[in-house]
Amino acid sequence: MKKSQWKWLGVSIAFSTIVLILVLYFTFDETTLEYLARLNPFYLLLALLAHIVALGFWALRMKAMSRSLGYDVGFFHCLNAVFANLLIAAITPSQAGGEPVRVHELYRAGVSLGDATAVVIMERILDGVVLAAISVVTMVLLGQQWQSLGGGNSTLVYASWAIIATLVLLFVYSVRNPEVLKGWLRRISVWLERRKARRNVEKLNLLLERIDTEVDNFHGGLSRFVNHGKAGLVWGAVFTALFWIVEFGIASIILVGLGEKPYLVESFIAQIIIALLMMIPLTPGGSGIAEVSATSIYGIFVNSSIVGVFVLLWRMIFYYFNIAVGLAASIGILKREVARH
Repeated sequence: MKKSQWKWLGVSIAFSTIVLILVLYFTFDETTLEYLARLNPFYLLLALLAHIVALGFWALRMKAMSRSLGYDVGFFHCLNAVFANLLIAAITPSQAGGEPVRVHELYRAGVSLGDATAVVIMERILDGVVLAAISVVTMVLLGQQWQSLGGGNSTLVYASWAIIATLVLLFVYSVRNPEVLKGWLRRISVWLERRKARRNVEKLNLLLERIDTEVDNFHGGLSRFVNHGKAGLVWGAVFTALFWIVEFGIASIILVGLGEKPYLVESFIAQIIIALLMMIPLTPGGSGIAEVSATSIYGIFVNSSIVGVFVLLWRMIFYYFNIAVGLAASIGILKREVARH
């Protein structure tokens, strides 16, 4: 990792830790001690194992989608890419930094840059479609109880459907009209270059040529998905659904471990809302946003005395564990790169 990335990692961890301490301070009372006395470590271990299984489904998705395009990428290579992705996602706003890592690792495994980009972007499209489907199903299952989560939360989910639908339509339009996509990217690149104090015309021209080449490669990769990689899309959708179902179920496992009801359906809705809030590019990896939003939303239906401890355990799995395995994977990638040179 670069020095600046270490700095942002420190900022992200510090911010998350401070918010967690404040959450615990304002929610800890005598009843909290009673809950802690009933804490069952088995369920905490089960929650951690479930998270690892979910990451395995993510790796299987990468493998299946790459295989449908004619590339045999090993499962553990994909899993290592997922782990490394977690570290960069933890220090970038909206957790958007992980995509280039996955593209790079697929490229290092022999996947062409255009096809690797197509795989990673299609992963995001599948995520959006599956999340929208899960939110619809959980809202139907909640019935009238949906109103208990508050009008603001329901508005967030409705807004997410509109955003996802818009992005999918824009994606389909850009696929059918690659010249339009080239135009968008070229205008963005020119605008960014104009913002610099020193303009490098030669570098900009090379960048614009690279954009044209990679958009053509990307469009070719997507066309191969549609024409020859349909099986990859099907398996990708299956593994995407399994990934999110397992991930969203972990919060309920933690609640059971704390002696609470699982609140399975409510928790699915809460997790969707939190995921949407964490997409707002305000803090590195959504640190702080995740803790505050989880405390506020789960506080609606979970005993206030246990909310702070629940959020701490939830973030230990989804944030601190992710950073740990991400660091291990990144160090492994760095050693591999040094050995190759």
